[in-house]
Amino acid sequence: MDIDLPFILFWAVLACGVVWLVDVLFFRRKRLAKNTEAAEPALVEYARAFFPVLLIVLVLRSFLAEPYQIPSESMVPTLEVGDFILVNKYAYGLRLPVFGTKVWDIGSPRRGDVMVFVPPHDSRYFIKRVVGIPGDRVRYDNKVLYVNGQRLKYELIGEVTGRGYPPSMREYRESVDGRSHLIYKTARFEPTQEWEIPPDRYLMLGDNRDMSQDSRYWGLASEENIVGKAVAVWLHKEPGWHLPSFDRNRWFD
Repeated sequence: MDIDLPFILFWAVLACGVVWLVDVLFFRRKRLAKNTEAAEPALVEYARAFFPVLLIVLVLRSFLAEPYQIPSESMVPTLEVGDFILVNKYAYGLRLPVFGTKVWDIGSPRRGDVMVFVPPHDSRYFIKRVVGIPGDRVRYDNKVLYVNGQRLKYELIGEVTGRGYPPSMREYRESVDGRSHLIYKTARFEPTQEWEIPPDRYLMLGDNRDMSQDSRYWGLASEENIVGKAVAVWLHKEPGWHLPSFDRNRWFD
């Protein structure tokens, strides 16, 4: 998630549009007046050809949907390394590409959503689960979440083996607001933390609780830095020389 493709697309569209427009306004008429069969300069020809294509791609990726690949284990077991996810860019409102300014408010993140955003400490895109929304009081005590005084429901699924995980790693089904998802956590000690979520801020946690750098370490996510809502896994490819597969394809709740 290190390449900011919308940024690149925005400036590519702008550059092609400017080159094409300058030629139409200042040079094309003079060129044709001298020779009606005069060919366009190569730069203008390429700009005119690429502009509509790049513009369509920019609009689709900026306002509708965009694919991302999962680079880490912070959202295991929900998302595996190598999962390609589809992000709904308009679920939480339409935003201007590059600048991120919201121009149309459609909805707000809900507890339990899997969200892509830019954290306060890094310029890269992160993906975590929304645990606390504005107005919430959240406490994380002995690896258990309490939202507004209510303990979330946990169902033990079983022990997790392999991958070098510690023997105490276990899988649970965590439920919030009637929606459930799987998480991993160990018995390793972790100090109690508590948050009062202010307006336009969100508490974000990874589903792999002991292997996730999230709001427990760098603070709350800002509404202005939301990218979109993860809605599906559409492809999976193991790192290295492996063929992609569709075995993990599914929609999120």
